[in-house]
Amino acid sequence: MLKTFVSILILSATLTAQAQNAGVSPEWDVRKDMNALAEQLKRLRPMLDKVKPTEWVAKGAPPAYVKQMASLQAGMQYLIASTEKFAREPERLTSALDAYFRMQSVEVLVNSLGEGLRKYQSPDLANLINDAMVANSNNKEKLRTHIADLAAVREQEFQVIDQEAQRCRGMLSRLPVNPPADKSRIKKSEPK
Repeated sequence: MLKTFVSILILSATLTAQAQNAGVSPEWDVRKDMNALAEQLKRLRPMLDKVKPTEWVAKGAPPAYVKQMASLQAGMQYLIASTEKFAREPERLTSALDAYFRMQSVEVLVNSLGEGLRKYQSPDLANLINDAMVANSNNKEKLRTHIADLAAVREQEFQVIDQEAQRCRGMLSRLPVNPPADKSRIKKSEPK
């Protein structure tokens, strides 16, 4: 049983290595891309600090923009933290998904605030922020591709592990079962 478990681990490691050769980006590339993404997001912060939705309300803007700005600021912090975490552990699908979904959330908030920014404050600042988000689209696409590749590799690994487990179950079911010894047949040898 231990031998089978060890062979499953070796097989899984081999599949992971093959998968990296077959299409999953190497860890160092993912780290580099995620660190670049985090740096681009950090450069976006000063631009976002110039966005003043509380002043827009006096100009007739809906108060929802103020809440969106607060959500965006928190979302940016979470996104930077999740991209940095993913850069540390690029083989983890959950970290990749977390970074990707947070990025989508930030994009939605930036686009919504961009409309208000354009209308109530500064079209030029809205364009600058939009350009910064577009510059990040290449890293977002790399992340999306990595997620798809990583999911395919994990799916393949689980399929192989399941097949190996089924094979082991089959082997165990074919083993002869030794019935317990009948104690009534065993004669006690009496000392002479």
